[in-house]
Amino acid sequence: MKPTTPPKTYRVKSFGCQMNVYDGERMAELLAEKGITPAPEGEDADLVVLNTCHIREKAAEKVYSDIGRLVKAGKEAGREPMIAVAGCVAQAEGEEIMARAPAVSMVVGPQAYHRLPEMLDKAVAGERATDTDMPPIAKFDALPARRKIGPAAFLTVQEGCDKFCTYCVVPYTRGAEISRPFKDLVTEAQKLVEAGAREITLLGQNVSAWSGEDDKGRTTGLAGLIRVLARVDGLERIRYTTSHPADMDDDLIAAHGDTPKLMPYLHLPVQSGNDRVLKAMNRSHTAESYLRLLERFRAARPDLALSGDFIVGFPGETEAEFADTLSIVDAVGYAQAYSFKYSPRPGTPAASMDGQIARDVMDDRLQRLQSALNRDQLAFNQASVGKTCQVLVERKGKHEGQWLGKSPWLQSVWFEGDAAIGDLVEVELVESGPNSLAGVVKG
Repeated sequence: MKPTTPPKTYRVKSFGCQMNVYDGERMAELLAEKGITPAPEGEDADLVVLNTCHIREKAAEKVYSDIGRLVKAGKEAGREPMIAVAGCVAQAEGEEIMARAPAVSMVVGPQAYHRLPEMLDKAVAGERATDTDMPPIAKFDALPARRKIGPAAFLTVQEGCDKFCTYCVVPYTRGAEISRPFKDLVTEAQKLVEAGAREITLLGQNVSAWSGEDDKGRTTGLAGLIRVLARVDGLERIRYTTSHPADMDDDLIAAHGDTPKLMPYLHLPVQSGNDRVLKAMNRSHTAESYLRLLERFRAARPDLALSGDFIVGFPGETEAEFADTLSIVDAVGYAQAYSFKYSPRPGTPAASMDGQIARDVMDDRLQRLQSALNRDQLAFNQASVGKTCQVLVERKGKHEGQWLGKSPWLQSVWFEGDAAIGDLVEVELVESGPNSLAGVVKG
């Protein structure tokens, strides 16, 4: 690799989960600290960071396809973009990416991206660099102060997972569960609000496992952190994702009832409605214990909107076992949900299990599951018509005077009237569709 001119513009392309979005924002801030500016919309960037997700089907091969497209586009334009691969595929594939893709200058894992600036200096000097170390939490101390952001912001509070679900690569790509210090989180939340945030979503691979010592030295969990953040002036809304049923304690359930700034929305993956499949997945809950847990949350906050994750076609899943998943969907009535076909991840126990399900069977089951989930999402939206709630304005709509934002239940709402990005507007919900609602400004 030859020495090259330092890049003047960058683009970070993040795939997958909200934590990847957060990581992408922080990498952009690191590049901005070096004086590199975002490439204007529609223009090629000197440096492209592919912030990858290993949850995507055939994730590694899609990365190579993305690299190929960037190289081809660069040749057609008579230029050679600098390419960095970050995120979970970078962590898992590391040296393999360097061997297979000579166009890549840097490979950096999700726990090491704070070292991206020094890796960039090496790349400019002609040295390809790989960093997939997993130092606990060190990156957060090295990241720059938060700058101006939108009205809804992400805040990573916890990383890694110790659950070792048999289909999941997260323990291998993100490492063991680790919680960021309480003081650091309160400080960063305050900085986010100063930078324009009115809503903060607390992020973690298993966010409900967060724990730390508060400002008085007392051990506290996620609920305690939420209650302290609720006292931050200017912060109006708090959310959190993603949780594991095993770590939802009494205090967190209570917080949904006693902390008004904690929004009435809960994303709690179940993955399957069948106990044998859940055990094979190494999920610690049963269908019954999951339903009882949701009952307790609903008792604390009766208007709670529920969301979940589902996997269809897990190895060995029978038609009767899949029917149990449809039954749990019927029992819960999800406001939103995410559903996927099982996809083997190299190195995970499920990838070598007997009874791998045929693609056409998985396709059929996913279609039937999504039909039921879409039915319930539409029903939840329809039941919201007539309610009056605050909508946090996040951006302008397609038409003059139109605004788009989120309800407390994380529904997309559009309305017309006088408003500005970041406003909390009192809106009556008057019309529903499968994916959004129309509102009318009150007063």
